[in-house]
Amino acid sequence: MSIEAIAAVGAGEIAPLDSTAIAAQGRTTGASFESLLNGLQGLNSQMLANESAVSEMALGRGDNLHQVIMSSERTRLDFELMLAVRNKVLEAYQELMRMQV
Repeated sequence: MSIEAIAAVGAGEIAPLDSTAIAAQGRTTGASFESLLNGLQGLNSQMLANESAVSEMALGRGDNLHQVIMSSERTRLDFELMLAVRNKVLEAYQELMRMQV
């Protein structure tokens, strides 16, 4: 059984991990709270637009059901990602609070 064909599928698509670049990226995000707030505001506006599009579709004024459903799914996935990040941040905070000084 030859595995060479499987290796050729992923060739050149994924760059190798560079731990120094990852560490530097983590250190240079000093203004990440502002970007987090901007992301939350963007998610909020996306949710409001999605709610409006669903309402329009329910009233019969929408013309593209596929776009509405895709937008709904994208908004749901973004919200779940935001919740996962929030849970990780809270978990890290709780871990810090449990540390003895």
